[in-house]
Amino acid sequence: MPRQARIDAPGALHHIICRGIERRLIFKDDVDRDDFVSRLAIICRETSTECLAWALLPHHFHLLLRTGASPVATVMRRLLTGFAVKFNRRHKRHGHLFQNRYKSILCQEELYLLELVRYIHINPIRAKQVANLDLLKKYPYCGHSRLMGKLNDDWQSTATVLERFGQHLSGARIGYENFVADGLSQGKRKDLVGGGLIRSSGGWQKVIQNRRDKLASKGDERILGDGDFVDNVLRQAEEVLERKTERDRQGLTFDFLVTQTAKLFALKPQDLLRPGKQPSRVAGRSILCYWAVVELGMTATAVGKKIGLTQPAVSRAVQRGEKLAQEGGYNSPVKA
Repeated sequence: MPRQARIDAPGALHHIICRGIERRLIFKDDVDRDDFVSRLAIICRETSTECLAWALLPHHFHLLLRTGASPVATVMRRLLTGFAVKFNRRHKRHGHLFQNRYKSILCQEELYLLELVRYIHINPIRAKQVANLDLLKKYPYCGHSRLMGKLNDDWQSTATVLERFGQHLSGARIGYENFVADGLSQGKRKDLVGGGLIRSSGGWQKVIQNRRDKLASKGDERILGDGDFVDNVLRQAEEVLERKTERDRQGLTFDFLVTQTAKLFALKPQDLLRPGKQPSRVAGRSILCYWAVVELGMTATAVGKKIGLTQPAVSRAVQRGEKLAQEGGYNSPVKA
C-alpha cells in the first residue's frame, strides 16, 4: 500500500510515536536522552511548535505537539535526522536508527488532549523506567516533571494543560496529579495510538472517494476523533489537495508570485528579493511571504532562503501580509 500523506495545518494537534529499527535501543544512556531533549527544545522554540506532553523510552518515544510556524513533518525531519547522525557517530554505528516512518495521529483536542497527556506521561511507569508517580515527578525524560514544577523548561507548554484543572497553579497541579493517578489502572490504551472510528484502507485518496460516493467511511488511521471531526479534517484535506492541483494547473510558482507582487506595488522584482525599509517594499515582501506560504504551501524557512530573512522574520511577515491582503483585497495572486 502506498504511503499516506501527512495531514497537518497550523494549530493541529499530533500524537507522534517513533520506534527504533527492529525495536533496537534509540537511547542507550542519559547522554543520548539529553541530546534528544536539547534538540527538541531548540526546534520547538525556532518553529513555535507547542509541546504539550512527551516521554522517552529505551526503544521509542512519544510526543504531543501542536503545529506552529513549520509543518510537523519539518519539525520531525530536523529532530530525527540530527539525533540519528549524532547517535551513529557517538556509538560508531551505521544505517537507519528509526523504524520506517514515525506514526503521526491528528487528534481532536476537546476529546483527547488530556487523555493523551496522561497516557504519554504514564509510559515510563508502564515501561518500568520509574517505579511510581512520586519518582515520575522528578524523572527528567518525561514532561510530567515539568507539569509538576519539579523541573522547569520554557520550551514545554504547561499552562495549556494545567489551566484545565484550575485557575491557581498549586490547585491545578493537584488536580492534574490526581487525574494522572486515576489512569494508572487503565493499561495500554490502543484507542489512543491508532486512528479514528473506522480504519480506512487505500490511503487518503480512497477515503476522499468514499466520501464522494457517500459511503459510510468516517475514519482514517491518521486521525483520532469523532465522526464529525474526522469528516471535517478529510474535507479540509480534500480542499488543500484540490487547491494544489489548481495551482499546478495554473503554473503558480514562486517566481510568478514575485512578478505579480512587484506589479502590485510598482516595484522591480529584485526589490522584493532583498531587504529594505521603504513602506512599499516592506508591504510587498509581506504579501509575497503570505502568498508563498498560503498559496504554494512553502515553509517559512524555505521562503526565508529565497528573500534573505530568518524563519521568525518570515512568520511575522506572513502575519502582516495576511492583514494587508484582507484590507486591500489581495487574496489571489492570479487576480492581482
